[in-house]
Amino acid sequence: MTFGEFPILHYLGNIIDILLVWYVIYKLIMVIRGTKAVQILTGIIVIVIVRILSSFLGLNTLQWLMDQALTWGFLAIIIIFQPELRRALEQLGRGRLFARTSGQEEEEQSNRVEAIVKSTSYMAKRRIGALISIERETGMGDYIETGIPLQAKVTSELLINIFIPNTPLHDGAVIIQKNQVSAAACYLPLSESPFISKELGTRHRAALGISEVTDSITIVVSEETGSISLTRNGELHRDLTQDSLKEMLSKELVSQAKTASSSLWTWRGKNNG
Repeated sequence: MTFGEFPILHYLGNIIDILLVWYVIYKLIMVIRGTKAVQILTGIIVIVIVRILSSFLGLNTLQWLMDQALTWGFLAIIIIFQPELRRALEQLGRGRLFARTSGQEEEEQSNRVEAIVKSTSYMAKRRIGALISIERETGMGDYIETGIPLQAKVTSELLINIFIPNTPLHDGAVIIQKNQVSAAACYLPLSESPFISKELGTRHRAALGISEVTDSITIVVSEETGSISLTRNGELHRDLTQDSLKEMLSKELVSQAKTASSSLWTWRGKNNG
């Protein structure tokens, strides 16, 4: 059987083409996740659906309105999505848009864990209240917008200074994205669970609340007792030691990056073999 009789290359090219398009779409979604662009994109999809339905049902006036919206939609997208487009182009310029998890990310995660553990231990000994939330897969853009943007490297010194009492940023939560402190003094949703102990204050309720609506990991330092707590997936782990906190964070952040990196190299090895 020859390629002329059965166009294998043609079908293979179409499959590769479709996979590449889906991969680009996936990466673009990762760029805009957790931002208001997601809601705007949903609105655009609704307009397209209404346009199709109006054409099918013969609603001429509504169809004309949807046509106008789609005609000028490209210009509107450039204006509305300007921050996200700039962010995507910056990542593309740095070669990060299509980057995969690597050993470098594993090292960054490890350094971030060390900074968080060191700062929380310092604040716990001095009973300095703190609330630190670490973004994972679920975007936290809406909560970041409620605070003061920082976009600073995660260091123990920075985290300690933020939560020093009577400073402008100490009241609220710090949100960490990847290896950056994105914002401070952020408002997090309070949990309404009736099973929360009455002795827990607003910080613990906020930590539980954000863990119920996102997959983030949140660390709390109690101002009254100096105890360290951690929330994830709606669960509260109280009275953690420095070692247990480091172990939990390493398991959730560093080990996950290491596993993803190992899977990538295994996949590459099989394909190269």
